[in-house]
Amino acid sequence: LKSDDTGNRLRFQLELEFVQCLANPNYLNFLAQRGYFKDKAFVNYLKYLLYWKEPEYAKYLKYPQCLHMLELLQYEHFRKELVNAQCAKFIDEQQILHWQHYSRKRMRLQQALAEQQQQNTTSVK
Repeated sequence: LKSDDTGNRLRFQLELEFVQCLANPNYLNFLAQRGYFKDKAFVNYLKYLLYWKEPEYAKYLKYPQCLHMLELLQYEHFRKELVNAQCAKFIDEQQILHWQHYSRKRMRLQQALAEQQQQNTTSVK
C-alpha cells in the first residue's frame, strides 16, 4: 500500500512536469521532429492527459498555457505543423505578446484599484 502511494505521487509529478513542458513551443517542435506525434500510443497519451483540464488538477499548473497546447495537440493538423520550426517560432512569439499584453493590462488594473482605494480612504476621512 505504501509503495502504491509513492508510485501514484511519482506519476503525478512526472505527468505534471510533462504537461507543463507542452507550454514550450520549442519542445513541441523537438517532439514533432523526432516523430513522437506520429506514434499512436503517444497521441493516445496526450488524450489521456486531458484530465489536467479539471480544476482539481489544473490548480497545480504554473504555466496554464500548457492546457491550450494540450488541447491543440489533439488535432492531427496542429501536430503536423509543429515539425516546422517557423510554426514553433510563431507560437513562441504569440505567447510572449500575450504575456506582455496581459502584464500591462494587469498593471493598469492594479493601479486603478490602488487609486480607487486611495480615493475611498480620502473620502472616508
